[in-house]
Amino acid sequence: MDKNQKRVLKEYPQAIVAKKDDGAYVVIDGEYDHSIAQEFFLPNVYTEIEAWSHAALACKTSQHFNRTHPTRMDLKSLEAKLLRIENRKRRIGHVR
Repeated sequence: MDKNQKRVLKEYPQAIVAKKDDGAYVVIDGEYDHSIAQEFFLPNVYTEIEAWSHAALACKTSQHFNRTHPTRMDLKSLEAKLLRIENRKRRIGHVR
C-alpha cells in the first residue's frame, strides 16, 4: 500500500479500483459507486497505480478547496479574522 492509496482510503474507507469497459482504471467510492477523480475531469489512466495517484490528487484538491473556499467562511470567522488584522496593525503602530 503506497501513500496515495493510504490518502484515499483515509477519506474513502471503502474505495476500490475498478476497470471500465474501455480498459481504463478508476478508483470508486464503495459506498456511492462514483469515480473519485471524475469531478476534476482527470484523464483516463491505464494502470492501477496511476488510478490511485489521480484519486489522491482529487482528494488533495478538494481538501485545499474546502479549506480556502469563501462560502465556507461564516460571518463569525470573518469578524475574528478582521479583528486579528486590526490588532496586528495596532501593535505594529506602537512599535515604531
